Amino acid sequence: MPEDLNWAIGGEAGDGIDSTGKIFAQALSRAGRHVFTSKDFASRIRGGYTAYKVRTSVNRVESVVDRLDVLIALTERTIHENMDELHEGSVIIYDGERTTMQDVEIPEGMIGLDVPLKSLAEDAGGAIMRNIVALGAACEVAEFPIENLDESLEKRFKDKGQAIVDNNQKAARMGQEYVAEETDHEFDYELETTDEDYVLLNGNEALGMGALVAGCRFYAGYPITPATSIMEYLTGRLDKYGGKVVQAEDELAAINMALGAARGGARAMTATSGAGIDLMTETFGLVATSETPLVITDVQRSGPSTGMPTKQEQGDLNQLLYGGHGEVPRFVVAPTNISECFWKTIEAFNLAEKYQTPVFLVSDLAMSVTEQTFPPETFDMDQVEVDRGKVVDESEIESWLDEQGRFQPHFAAADGVSPRAIPGTEDGAHMTTGLEHDGLGRRTEDEEVRVEQVEKRQQKVDTAREAEDWGYREFGDPDADTLVLSWGSNEGAMREALELLDEEGTDVRFISVPYIFPRPDLSEEIEAAEDVIVVECNATGQFADVLEHDTLTRVKRINKYTGVRFKADELAKAVEEKLAEPTEVEAE
Repeated sequence: MPEDLNWAIGGEAGDGIDSTGKIFAQALSRAGRHVFTSKDFASRIRGGYTAYKVRTSVNRVESVVDRLDVLIALTERTIHENMDELHEGSVIIYDGERTTMQDVEIPEGMIGLDVPLKSLAEDAGGAIMRNIVALGAACEVAEFPIENLDESLEKRFKDKGQAIVDNNQKAARMGQEYVAEETDHEFDYELETTDEDYVLLNGNEALGMGALVAGCRFYAGYPITPATSIMEYLTGRLDKYGGKVVQAEDELAAINMALGAARGGARAMTATSGAGIDLMTETFGLVATSETPLVITDVQRSGPSTGMPTKQEQGDLNQLLYGGHGEVPRFVVAPTNISECFWKTIEAFNLAEKYQTPVFLVSDLAMSVTEQTFPPETFDMDQVEVDRGKVVDESEIESWLDEQGRFQPHFAAADGVSPRAIPGTEDGAHMTTGLEHDGLGRRTEDEEVRVEQVEKRQQKVDTAREAEDWGYREFGDPDADTLVLSWGSNEGAMREALELLDEEGTDVRFISVPYIFPRPDLSEEIEAAEDVIVVECNATGQFADVLEHDTLTRVKRINKYTGVRFKADELAKAVEEKLAEPTEVEAE
């Protein structure tokens, strides 16, 4: 019996795949099991293959794997798409009344369960519940107590009335009973339940939750996959704390609205994907030169241009590091897992206000849509700290006035960080222009003032580099000769790959980097290793380029740009293959 169970439902977009998968994931979480999900969906509202996969275990899981134990196939294509992951003992649940299966032959050793999903759903109250019938059938296959599914269905449908809840619970039981009574197969699965209590959320929800507790009170955004659900999460929630969510007409309007709110003293945020970052770049420069604290979230997807909106990639790194005309100080923070999406969002707001600088908060599609379980203490609100930086009030402002009694919002402080007066502060009236300006915020072309202001803005980054902890997360064997580095959402897959490599006798030191700029100095770590491998989801190795520039050391690269995230087993294999390649010195 495997330690974990891998379950999936697949069909056409519009078939309720996502909601069905989330119901099952919530049921597993409420039963005290760890969950890690993944989604495959087309860039259309209806039609096109879509799937929702759930990996579950009583132990923590952080990656998808190339194995499927239970598959609910709403279409023949679902079986074709997942055949490589099915194995002897896999169970395929399908509706023979609706799916002809003429072009599908279930291999010997696998179990095909023909369950009349639509007919049973109609008996329970409506054909729309056929997916719930399938969930009930899956519960019987996996020996998962269906009472846990009841609670998840209650949460999902309670707003629609108790009759809808009852009908769905009935539909699930009809699926369970059909498999129990009409089939005589023996299954190899038994989902153990525990008394553990877990929080289930995805990366975008964690980002939204982090923004909320960090004190964000204004969000403006334009709907764009895969960032839109951040706006959906904050809508209604921000209102409860005096905040506001605005759906703008485009990305240009969104960032300018957020800039205006931040100038007014609110903690403000916008979120988009790579195509939206392109459009926001002009205002990004205004944010920096006006020294306005603003968090700009980029949930990356496949590009360039429209690319593949619903597919994974980490191709925006160069844009985030170097985008914008002129020399623009910035911070680039990239959470490496879903819980870090929460904490790094809080940190991003603090950095923005402490240094009055734009902060790019970087996620990607894989992390944004993945649901994962965490103990509640992972999000300990008592550990949240809010630092608003050099905000001055009436009692402090006198020391920041010039000889004529005028407030200096761009005073060339030694650390690069000027005082900040919220509009309405007595004696704090001031102006700022996007043109080069003096300490008072007034336009200037004076050469000495220009140099002073450029150096002042750059000094903020240098000050932060010394004052803040730009560390990294480390796993594996710290004394290993092989060093693997990655950034962003690759961490979970690589952590599980370490276990597979260890079983093969391969020791690896793994460093996961959440800070792209400023970033930790990794010179010593790279110099100490015999083999250095950089893992990332793009074609050119953008982070590898940055590390080679920093350390003047050539590194090996594992790049994936198919639109699909890394899996633990493929990463372990790829590392072994890279270790078999000669190093640059050996090649010469």
